[in-house]
Amino acid sequence: MLPEGMAETLAPSSWALEDLRRKLLDHYRVAGYALILTPLVEHLDSLLTGSAEDLEQQTFKLIDPESGRLLGLRADMTPQAARVAARHYAHQDIVKLCYLGTVLRATAPEPGQSRSPRQVGCEIFGEPGLGADIEAINLMLQSLALAGVSSVALDLGHVGVYRGVVQHLALSAADEGELFRMVQRKSGPDMRQWMSALGLEASVRQLLIDLLDLNGGLDVLDAAASRLAAAGDTVQQALAQLRAVCEAIQAQPSPPDIHVDLAELRGYRYKTGLVFAAFVADHGREIARGGRYDGVGAAFGEHRPATGFSADINELLRLGL
Repeated sequence: MLPEGMAETLAPSSWALEDLRRKLLDHYRVAGYALILTPLVEHLDSLLTGSAEDLEQQTFKLIDPESGRLLGLRADMTPQAARVAARHYAHQDIVKLCYLGTVLRATAPEPGQSRSPRQVGCEIFGEPGLGADIEAINLMLQSLALAGVSSVALDLGHVGVYRGVVQHLALSAADEGELFRMVQRKSGPDMRQWMSALGLEASVRQLLIDLLDLNGGLDVLDAAASRLAAAGDTVQQALAQLRAVCEAIQAQPSPPDIHVDLAELRGYRYKTGLVFAAFVADHGREIARGGRYDGVGAAFGEHRPATGFSADINELLRLGL
């Protein structure tokens, strides 16, 4: 009786969901995050500003009968948090916000998945240092623990590595788009054929092949520092940031298994630094994700560094049962 990808939750699961909602928000409150309650519908140009441009295809659109303006149903609450931080907290140097609410997406990420997740997340605005990224990762891991999700693996990457390699290639927009898709698929044979057709130099070809191969444990960072040395300082700085974050996470009690993937490009078009995600065994996709997206809020008059994470508490509850 419901549209594809929509679901309703009944007791006792609905009570368990409410208990988890309270636990998470109480935890964020103690951690110093301000709760925001944003509208389900906004002007479309506001919802799709800056980092939210990638959401255009996922956003339901409608005409406001009052104003005649085009509206959108939120597909992600992160852009709303950026707007709130810029408009209502401009007087604060550092702003920490949390949110929890239903979002609506035009298509499911994969067949059979929900189009109406209950998104929970935390965002830190105004703090450019790695300390904010580490705080966001820890808060994500703590959220999973509160949901009863165990044996979590942490996947870490940095978009600066890919950007540092690609900037040496002087590719057209079409060729860079094709390269991006091949890296996303981690398709070595396709990449070799593509590089041969473009006539790229052997040294450049090796950089791209190395980029695909450099994933695994923390020893990947040592290998990358050597094998990607020709890519320049941008790559080395990104690797140094990754190393610092890994060391900080490992130094904590009961750290998660850490997997480094230098070809991981989640949110590449708007992410600016560290990217991270949480996985559990026998579950083919991430259960929480986040990263740095500096420059957010510029469209609202407040250009700020930012980092944070989000997850679907429906999925967390199912995995934690």
